[in-house]
Amino acid sequence: MAEHPCPVSRCAEIISGKWTLLVIRDLAEGACRFCELERSLEGISPRTLSLRLRALEDCGVVERRTYPEVPPRVEYALTPKGDALVPLIEDMRRYGERWLIGERRREREAVAA
Repeated sequence: MAEHPCPVSRCAEIISGKWTLLVIRDLAEGACRFCELERSLEGISPRTLSLRLRALEDCGVVERRTYPEVPPRVEYALTPKGDALVPLIEDMRRYGERWLIGERRREREAVAA
């Protein structure tokens, strides 16, 4: 990861990858197994999910827990650094509901009137 002096730029490097925010959003609900994430992120390929999880692990946002069971069980969870991104995602959700989803709804209502 390149070193940028701007904190916004550094944060954008972490969260700007396609699917990354959605992975963090899903992990905000609690630890998940790979297959659970894959199911909830309809359309993501296993390779892409694996790459996103590995990148988030590398920057300390996600931790991978392996349990010594047969068959092996692996779960992914947010670290405290990852938990700190959840309010950002909640702000994005509120923005989307107000300005994007709500805007489309208002446009449809105006056309119907």
